[in-house]
Amino acid sequence: MSEHYEKVKVQLEQMKSPAEGADGGAAVVPAPALPVTSSLPAAARSARRESSRTSIHPRNRSKSRSKTSSRDRNANVKQDTDKPRGRGSEQLLQIKGTGKVLQGKAEGKEEDKAANGKEEGSKVVQKRRSVTVDTSKAKTSLEALKLSIKQLKWREAAVPLLFLYFPMGRRSACDIYWHGVSFHDNENIISGQVNKFPGMIEMLRKINLSRAVRTMQELFPEEYNFYPRSWILPEEYQLFSAQIRLLKDNDSTLKPTFIVKPDSGSQGDGIYLIRDPADLRVFSGSQVKQAVVQEYIQKPLLIDKLKFDIRLYVLVRSLEPLEIYIAKEGLSRFCTEPYQEPCQKNLNHVFMHLTNYSLNIHSGNFVHSDSCNTGSKRTFSSVLYRLASKGVDIKKVWSDIIALVIKTVIALVPELKVYYQADIPPGKPGPTCFQILGFDILLMKNLKPVLLEVNANPSMRIEHEQEVSPGVFEYVPSPVDEEVKVGVIRDTLRLMDPVQRKPYIPNLLSGASEEAIVVEAGSDEKAGLVDSLPSLCLKQVFPKYMKQFNYLRIAERIADIFLRFLGVKGTMKLGPTGFRTFIRQDHPLMNCKLSSSSFTMASVDILYIDITRRWTGMVPDSREAGMGLQAFVEAFFYLAARRFKALPLREQVLSLLELCESSLEGQGHVEKSRTQKQHSSINPAPAHSTAPPTLISPARRHQHVRADQRLRPSAEANVEG
Repeated sequence: MSEHYEKVKVQLEQMKSPAEGADGGAAVVPAPALPVTSSLPAAARSARRESSRTSIHPRNRSKSRSKTSSRDRNANVKQDTDKPRGRGSEQLLQIKGTGKVLQGKAEGKEEDKAANGKEEGSKVVQKRRSVTVDTSKAKTSLEALKLSIKQLKWREAAVPLLFLYFPMGRRSACDIYWHGVSFHDNENIISGQVNKFPGMIEMLRKINLSRAVRTMQELFPEEYNFYPRSWILPEEYQLFSAQIRLLKDNDSTLKPTFIVKPDSGSQGDGIYLIRDPADLRVFSGSQVKQAVVQEYIQKPLLIDKLKFDIRLYVLVRSLEPLEIYIAKEGLSRFCTEPYQEPCQKNLNHVFMHLTNYSLNIHSGNFVHSDSCNTGSKRTFSSVLYRLASKGVDIKKVWSDIIALVIKTVIALVPELKVYYQADIPPGKPGPTCFQILGFDILLMKNLKPVLLEVNANPSMRIEHEQEVSPGVFEYVPSPVDEEVKVGVIRDTLRLMDPVQRKPYIPNLLSGASEEAIVVEAGSDEKAGLVDSLPSLCLKQVFPKYMKQFNYLRIAERIADIFLRFLGVKGTMKLGPTGFRTFIRQDHPLMNCKLSSSSFTMASVDILYIDITRRWTGMVPDSREAGMGLQAFVEAFFYLAARRFKALPLREQVLSLLELCESSLEGQGHVEKSRTQKQHSSINPAPAHSTAPPTLISPARRHQHVRADQRLRPSAEANVEG
């Protein structure tokens, strides 16, 4: 037995010697013994000695080569990689069956980490999941969207392949869905992100926008004086006619001008100017057209004797919490006929009074320019530079514009929340939403910004129509549009990047060193991406300036109460039972004590029927019967006035809000304590359980307001202040 063992031993030594000389002997350059051992700690030196001691036993080598399982090999590799990279450990890697490939990976990781971190970061980047954008519904924004995706090195999915196999949307093919019109362009989305909010198109129609701003004007008349005074037609036709007649009777020299905008019109279609209510074209035969009539701004700021407006792009990143971004660059769109104050002779000169690009492009004076500083369409920054050269305080102009944008979005949020929960009820699968809005703003001669309208679907086309020969038109690139719009779309995608938005959750099952390398590589990749792209052209303004504007969110708090009492998920209208529940004194859920001997439940029903019937007539295309949010806000104002008669309107509403919110909060404590008691009878609750956070009311800035805050049209809309 001993002779056989000796023969096998000699054969193994003979086989090992040339293999080591060919594979590892020439490749490994031994370091001097003293520097290596002196630089290693005691534990490392002992581990090195132990590994060297193991490497000189041929019997152990033979067993390792023949009997070690794949699981043992992996375990040995993991143990060995934790040891110092001395000569003994390198031999141990060979002995344990790691092979040259694995050894090369282990050595490469150490060398790359020490010598070439950027190269390693790029290797890890390749493993990063690519973001996919569905462009099949992008419509006119397709070209700008494609350029943005290319710059970000993301993937475009013109046709979501998985939907071909799963038409009901059981699987999501893309991370981001880019719709050209509305949230409902694709009904099969149950995850990911969509670039449209439910209800945004409806809310930004001329009538609904005017109603939302009017509600805020009743509460904050000074803060919302940036929106021209408006009348809704046909329901307020008699009111409009009576007020204008009275105005002219008091001062015969006054000749105000008004602009009429169709409710669902766009691109300047159907807009016209009038000086007398008799000139209204609302009634055409038997059909009544819904429209908004506004006081016309007669003293706008002029450049080169031309009237112009500003198109700014605003990103609403989320509703809850509210996040608003404003593009640092916008477009200035000029009229093509020198401006004159309106008179009966020039009321029909649309190229003088209307700044819409879609109208002025048909003018013979329209100038296409490859420069951002000239032509009929320029960048907003070029206008600001020109104003700054004349001593205008540009920071003040921007500050006023930012305030206008934030206040307008705050006015829209309450109704948008109702639409959102109707299409994506809480607890049901659905995508998250964001949206780019187009704000059209006019600067008055005194540099005060005025909101003209807000577009739910601003044009993102980066080419324009040009007549190349008589009667022959084709689309040619527009450098001004491309510079502004591609940046807005690209940086919107960057902000909505689902990979960056996901919180990092460490993998506790993997090694710490390997996980740390992945995280560092991810941060290096982000830094590299930022270096290869321009800085973000979108500036966050909310919640950045939340402290300055949070006190305005009164209507949003009313909407939260409205949603609380809807009862059925996915509905938008409050039924009579829910309204009674809101008011009833002895109901356990709500104890606002609104009812009294003089205000019985019969009076509550009459109030509900009266307000609901009137609003149903004003909104004929309603999806369902019942009391909508705007009608509920009117009822809330009425109840606040009854309960707190001695206070101004805003203080009345705030007082009722605080009363209702405290009642809901108290009931929440009671319900939670009941639940905890029932649960403790089976499983005792821990002693450190906490109560829900308290509701904090927005700060009150103005304690003294006028008692009468209703919107009262007057002829002073164009007086410079």
